[in-house]
Amino acid sequence: MELMVVTLIIGFLLSLLVLVPRFIKSDQTKKVHSDANTKVSKAYNKAEVSLHNKRTDCWIIIKDKVYDVTPYVEEHPGGDAILAHAGDDSTEGFFG
Repeated sequence: MELMVVTLIIGFLLSLLVLVPRFIKSDQTKKVHSDANTKVSKAYNKAEVSLHNKRTDCWIIIKDKVYDVTPYVEEHPGGDAILAHAGDDSTEGFFG
């Protein structure tokens, strides 16, 4: 019984040695990207966005922000569902 308890404690401590460095690394990467507020944004109207409605040129609107999702179209887990609102407002589809 004592051997089992000691084994569990050692296993727990070893798992901490593996997990703690991962959490520290993820916190550091968040800090590196915290200067995103300095980017300049451009305003697009719906007519401009509607021109980008193809698999090879796909923009969507989510909560009044425009996103170029062209590189993501092939990786989208819903397949071609992302193209249903290409060049249009996808807020409802995005948040389900």
